[in-house]
Amino acid sequence: MSFSPQFLDSLRDRVSLGDLVARRVKLARAGRELKGLCPFHREKTPSFHVVEDKGFYHCFGCGAHGDAITWLMETEGLSFPEAVAELAGRAGMALPAPDPDARRREAAKTSLYDVMEAATRYFEAQLGRAVGRAARGYLEDRGLSPETIRTFRLGYAPDAGDGLAAALKAQGIGPGQLLAAGLVKRRDDGSLYACFRDRIIFPITDRRGRVVAFGGRALSPDTPAKYLNSPETALFRKGHLLYNLAAARRAALAAGTVVLVEGYMDVIALAGAGIAHAVAPLGTALTPEQLTELWRLAPEPVLCFDGDAAGLKAAARACERALPLLAPGQSLRFALLPEGLDPDDLVRREGPAAFESILAGALPFVDMLWRLLVENENAATPERRAGVEKRAMAMIAGIADPKVRDFYRQEFRDRFFRHFRARPRSGRSRRGRSGAVSSGLRNTALARRSDREPTRQHEQLLILLMLNHPELAESHLEELAAVTFTDSALDKLRQDLLLTLSSAQDLDREALRTHLAKNGFEGMLARLERAPILQPTSSARPEAALHEAEIGWRHVMARLRRMAIEREIAAAEAAYRETQDDETLLRLIQLKREFDRAEGTEAEVGDAGFGSA
Repeated sequence: MSFSPQFLDSLRDRVSLGDLVARRVKLARAGRELKGLCPFHREKTPSFHVVEDKGFYHCFGCGAHGDAITWLMETEGLSFPEAVAELAGRAGMALPAPDPDARRREAAKTSLYDVMEAATRYFEAQLGRAVGRAARGYLEDRGLSPETIRTFRLGYAPDAGDGLAAALKAQGIGPGQLLAAGLVKRRDDGSLYACFRDRIIFPITDRRGRVVAFGGRALSPDTPAKYLNSPETALFRKGHLLYNLAAARRAALAAGTVVLVEGYMDVIALAGAGIAHAVAPLGTALTPEQLTELWRLAPEPVLCFDGDAAGLKAAARACERALPLLAPGQSLRFALLPEGLDPDDLVRREGPAAFESILAGALPFVDMLWRLLVENENAATPERRAGVEKRAMAMIAGIADPKVRDFYRQEFRDRFFRHFRARPRSGRSRRGRSGAVSSGLRNTALARRSDREPTRQHEQLLILLMLNHPELAESHLEELAAVTFTDSALDKLRQDLLLTLSSAQDLDREALRTHLAKNGFEGMLARLERAPILQPTSSARPEAALHEAEIGWRHVMARLRRMAIEREIAAAEAAYRETQDDETLLRLIQLKREFDRAEGTEAEVGDAGFGSA
């Protein structure tokens, strides 16, 4: 259903955002705003603000931002129409009437919900009778308690397939409704037969907990299909739903994550062990719609697979589906189980703590993608390594979000260097005449400094990096031109360096130094080479390799950018405390987001091997 902007504006005006948020967050008045601890990330100092007269909330810590509709979508996992309906009910507002055709379709759907509920009760009853003895025995052997069986409304479809039709006929439900609900199918001769025979029945619900389909597990080992789902109907599209979604939603929001496992029994076994935030796909590879459902519940859902070849193949399919959909703050993690064990087996043998431990060690998406695309490939020759890199970069090109795509490209370039190019050749040192064995980038990295390190030291490093490695000018001269130096003397050297490198090609280090000395910078060059910052910073030294200098350059630029944004944030916060105007608040929000991105870039570069030299 679509809603007009006028209706939505009226709805927001009728709902008190403060009262809505206060149901989950303890708020205190702070001037014209309400303030509390952010529910979206862990914090000790309140940074979450509710601006009631403007109708929005914002966290200065994690960047969470939205209105009353967004709040229900984020905290209760509701879809947009569901959130609007929930707010309308609270506000006493009637939803806009749908057109006549939509009303007829909705009425037909409501009738099918009743049919599915009646079928669920029938299957539940059969499980408790003599005909369901074998099915009960199977469930008991799998460790399911009577309470768990009731919670998940498990049932049994007898081998005699006409029992369901007869039972529902007595309730006024005819063959046409059975067909529409996907409970029976029609043979070529026109007769009907039951979709489920001699199977344990698992009701599948929609996001609101209404039964829309069934999964059936065969009891006989001779049955061709071990698991069978309902056909798609007006209520059910298997690629759009997840098993146990409605029940797991609140638990997932409370836990801050959601776990995707492979089957119904895995979900049920985990719930019985106290892990209630698990869901499962419905017999298909993970779809974009199912990924969207997962991301409604958590920014980084955990996908759980077996650690064998089949599990890695399933993980590869999930990576391929998810890759184009990655976005800032929206990713996946991967938990790989011991080979031969599924979650059901694991919790029964070793308890829930063993499964929780595996979840805690889940691989980030980037690590799983690297493992699938690179680590398992034969890259013994330069040609094969080039092929592996080409295929990986082609995959990364499929990421739709440009910022995430750029970060993945840079991350993989760094990893390719460490994995392939930084290997010692024929057991010989890559550190030249000294004979010291190379330890990758660890001993050539830029030392991390405290956040209070003066900007001038970073400006010195940029000059030193360019002086000692003029080859950096090919790709970084424009960056140096864009930096505003705080040290006026250094800035004069920067300008002369820019002019020299842009007009004279292929200058080596000695020629560049000679030229600058003739222009009056000899004393400054000597002071720079004695500067304390150079001692622990091996990437800026003349003997450092170009790839080390490249990483050093990127780290300094990222640090300078972050420090500049910090200064802008401090000024904006001071201005907002005085003015309390929306324009300054929006600028502050934008700066906070820029800071998060800059901090992420700096951490990413640092993780490429920065440490003390």
